[in-house]
Amino acid sequence: MGALVPVRSSIRISWERSEASRVDVDRPSPSYVDRVDRESTLSRAARPVIDALTSELHNEPVCIILTDSKGTVLDRRGGDPALLRRLDSVDLAPGFRYAESDVGTNGIGTALEVGGPILVDGAEHYTGPLRMFSCAGALITHPVTGGLLGVVDITTHANNSNSLLLSFAKLAARRIQQLVVEEANALDHALLSDYYAACRHSGGSVLALGDEVFMMNSHAQQRFDAIDQAALIDRTRDARGGTKPEVFLADLPSGLVARLAYHPTFVGDTLAGGVIQIKEQRTAVRSVTSARTPSIPGAAEASAVWRHVTQEVLDACSRGEWLVAEGEPGVGKLTLLRAAHDHVSPNRRLVVLDPTETATADELLSEAYEELDSGADLIIRHAHLLTSEVLDGLAALLQNVRDGAQAREPWVALTVLADRSEISDQLSIQLLRYFPRTVAVPPLRYHLEDVPALVRSLLTKAGVTDLTFSTMAMNQLMRLPWAGNVTHLRSVLAAVARRRRSGLVELEDLPPECLATTRRQLTAIEALERDAIVEALSAHRGDKPAAAIALGMSRATIYRKIRDYGIVT
Repeated sequence: MGALVPVRSSIRISWERSEASRVDVDRPSPSYVDRVDRESTLSRAARPVIDALTSELHNEPVCIILTDSKGTVLDRRGGDPALLRRLDSVDLAPGFRYAESDVGTNGIGTALEVGGPILVDGAEHYTGPLRMFSCAGALITHPVTGGLLGVVDITTHANNSNSLLLSFAKLAARRIQQLVVEEANALDHALLSDYYAACRHSGGSVLALGDEVFMMNSHAQQRFDAIDQAALIDRTRDARGGTKPEVFLADLPSGLVARLAYHPTFVGDTLAGGVIQIKEQRTAVRSVTSARTPSIPGAAEASAVWRHVTQEVLDACSRGEWLVAEGEPGVGKLTLLRAAHDHVSPNRRLVVLDPTETATADELLSEAYEELDSGADLIIRHAHLLTSEVLDGLAALLQNVRDGAQAREPWVALTVLADRSEISDQLSIQLLRYFPRTVAVPPLRYHLEDVPALVRSLLTKAGVTDLTFSTMAMNQLMRLPWAGNVTHLRSVLAAVARRRRSGLVELEDLPPECLATTRRQLTAIEALERDAIVEALSAHRGDKPAAAIALGMSRATIYRKIRDYGIVT
């Protein structure tokens, strides 16, 4: 009878902890985390190290795994197809938590428990299916604060185990720690530089915000009291993490309206944070007539952003000032212009001309001339699509109007796309010079708090008055990016109304596209896959393993897809 192989004390104690946690010895059951931060400081610093290590071990059946401080897998790289299939079979994949209390003794969870690097060879794993692997885990700590950031783990087949695995893991951890400090220094320096530059050039109130940094200059501290400062800080949450410049408004408790202009700071492709310059907006003096709420979708309970743009259009319309409304497709440019005109000049006729609906350039120009000559007001929709011939003719026509050819000067407005690449030089030179003001109509994702009021307004307009949305369903609508803006929302409501014309709309009644919150544009194939996963989850009452079997996916794959598409389960 062979002698029993002695077990290291660290492994024996780990088995005792695993037994006390009631870990299943026959099958690992790691918990799954719906959302993991793949753009954290750790992830960014680790990426080039893992890239290099993967290249070094390119021909080896070795997988490099990065986890956060709780053992949740953030990244998994390398490995041959056979190794990857085996890892998927035990859910050692992004999004799954390999804490020792979940899956027993392993290179990730045990390294976290003992607070140091460890190599766990095949038979040393507590759970049977994990014994086909050997894994070496090394802790990644913050070189300055000493805080635990995560674990880098190198896993291979048990029969390929080598003591060098742990050396590679420890070396990778040290490289990542060095990059954490380098990146933090570079990001903080860049943000501080932009902050000081904004303070010098603006002479006004300036804020700066990063992952670990928040600064407010003395001008802002003196100009705004503590309550207004708290409101400003709260409003900056809209900008945090933003990668593009944007402008938004904040209604402050004191009654002031602040205009916040956010500009991001980058180091290479990495966002360091952003600087916000604050200016106080002059409150418009409104007449009794303009104080009435116009019949614009969502205006009755509008956000500060929508109220502001509405008032800008009303002010221009009431003064007869020619106007350009620019914005993404579907934001409601035409609806806003029409509503403002009906509010200010309800007895005047308004005509809308659209180059996409007019057969020829001559017909469009002829119709524009006749309508303006008759005394009608005019909106030219999709002005960015006008041909050179039409632009020449319209420029001459508008010059005649300006010269006093009509007894009463009509009101004229244009709608154009916000994308400046779509605006030709000829349009800018020949036509836009007649329009002293441009109003930017914001995309729906910038004022999602208006979604409930818009839903009620759009349903009422469609004649669907007996349909209401549950709190969960409405909250889900308010999480979506709405790539097609209000037009997109209208089409979703139409789809809901086709299936249910009265009663309460629950979360499961929403179309599949509404049960995913990813903000990137999906390809047609990805959209079909997303819908198939949503439908499978619905058919199996949210049972992810059952849905995976029905779709022919592994459990790890369906969890990854659910996370990538932002599917609500």
